[in-house]
Amino acid sequence: MSREYWKPGNMLYPVPAVMVSCGREGEKPNIITVAWAGTVCSDPPMVSISVRRERYSYGIIRETGEFVINLVNRELVRAADYCGVKSGRDEDKFAAMGLTVQPSRYVKAPGIGESPVSLECRVTQRLELGSHDMFLAQVLGVSVDSRYMDAKGKFHLNDAGLVSYSHGEYFELGKRLGSFGWSVRKKGRR
Repeated sequence: MSREYWKPGNMLYPVPAVMVSCGREGEKPNIITVAWAGTVCSDPPMVSISVRRERYSYGIIRETGEFVINLVNRELVRAADYCGVKSGRDEDKFAAMGLTVQPSRYVKAPGIGESPVSLECRVTQRLELGSHDMFLAQVLGVSVDSRYMDAKGKFHLNDAGLVSYSHGEYFELGKRLGSFGWSVRKKGRR
């Protein structure tokens, strides 16, 4: 088996493509697309996002200490790409992409109404890491699109057509390969 060795780099793919919404009081809210986002802790529920200091949203998040992570599905992938390459300094991304400003319950930053899941977050710590600063945040509330709820109250997130980002490209998640713990259950049950 042959392998090539490269200089150190971030090749931990795929990652979730998420749209992070934020805003200052009295100003139009903004959206930044982030591929460096992840779960940090389950109790209390915590997440992280990493943002370059020169990005318009960086100053908003640093000043307000709040943001909303909005999951991206196939219907939002064009808007996610757009919000990742355009600056909120120059335009209103909610208006440009026809997105709904969704009021949040626990933070002042709005969510995106079209997102299947929105996580309302409050920053607990900022870490200066180099090209990006990482914002660690507690998840204060979660809102979900009722289109993915069944009659019994079960949320079917995997029916939302979630999107991941891998090495410069977007992919819709697809085929289920197993479920947590299936490798140790009786044969035949996935």
